[in-house]
Amino acid sequence: TSVCDVCSVCFASAMASLPCTHDFPSTTLPLNGDILEDFTTQGFILFRSFLSSGEITNLRRVFEETDILSHHGYKIPDSSGRSPQIVLWNAPGSGVTGMLARCQKVVRTSEQLLGVREVYHYHSKLVVKEPRIGGRQEWHQDYGYWYNNGLLTPNCLSVFVPLDRCDEENGCLQVIAGSHRCGRIEHGKVAGQTGADRDRVEAILGDKRFSHHFVEMEPGDALFFHGNVLHSSAQNDSAHQRRALILAYNQAENGAATATAAKHHPMYRPIDVVGDEMIEQCENVSDFRGKEFLDFSLDETCNAVKVEK
Repeated sequence: TSVCDVCSVCFASAMASLPCTHDFPSTTLPLNGDILEDFTTQGFILFRSFLSSGEITNLRRVFEETDILSHHGYKIPDSSGRSPQIVLWNAPGSGVTGMLARCQKVVRTSEQLLGVREVYHYHSKLVVKEPRIGGRQEWHQDYGYWYNNGLLTPNCLSVFVPLDRCDEENGCLQVIAGSHRCGRIEHGKVAGQTGADRDRVEAILGDKRFSHHFVEMEPGDALFFHGNVLHSSAQNDSAHQRRALILAYNQAENGAATATAAKHHPMYRPIDVVGDEMIEQCENVSDFRGKEFLDFSLDETCNAVKVEK
C-alpha cells in the first residue's frame, strides 16, 4: 500500500483547485513574471494547449505505427505487481519525438523557468498505462534519482506531455505543490521501483504549507515541474489507455563530471534547437537511429522486465 492509499490528507486536499495553470503565451516569450513566480513558489507550471492537435496527432504516430514499445519497452512493477510500461532514450534523435525535445518552445521555456543560460536534453521517455492493468508510480523526486547520476544541484526539470486524456481514473500525475522547497529526500526501493522515504512523504502531505493535487490534463497540455517536486501516479483502473511523453532537461553546467559518474544518462551536449513548426512537419516517425535507448536491466534502481514482443 502506498502512502497515498493510507493518508487521509490526500483525499481532503485532492479537490483543491490546481494552482499555476496558464495558457501558453506562444507569441509573448519571454515568460511573464506571474508564471515565473508560480514556478518558484509551487515548483510547477501547467500550460493548457501547449501543443496543437496537429502536433499531438503526429507524435501519436510514433506509438501507433511502429513497434517502439515491444522492441525497447520495460515493465517496472509496483507493490501490487501491476506495471507501467516505459521506453527511455538519452538522445533526442531526428524523428518527431526529437523535434519535440529540441523545439524552441520547450527548450526556451525550460531555461527561463530554471533561470539558467542553457539546458541540455537529459533524456525522454514514453510511459504507458494500459487499461485495467497499468501500474502505479510511487512518490518520488526526479532529482532523488539524478543526484546519484552525478548532478550536483537540482537545476533540472521535466516536461509531462499527455498523448491521451489523463484523469484520476486512469492514473493521472499527482504532485505536491511546494514540495521542491523541502530539498532532496532520501530514496529507496519500493517494490520494483525506487521511491521517496514514505515517512517523510506522509509528513509533507500532512503539513498545511503543501497541497496535494491530481493533475488532470488533455492531450496537448504540458506540465513543467522542478526536479525536487514530489510526484506520483495511481494505477489505471479505467477502460482507457494513458500514454504520455516525459522530457527531462538539466542545466548545461550541472552535468556529471565524468561518464562513470553520469551512469545511465548523458553528460552535457548542446541541443540543436529547431523551430516549433517541425513537430507537425516532421515525417520521420520510425527511424530511431542514434536515440540511445536505455537498457533498464542495467539499472540497479528498479526491477525491470522486458515488454513481451
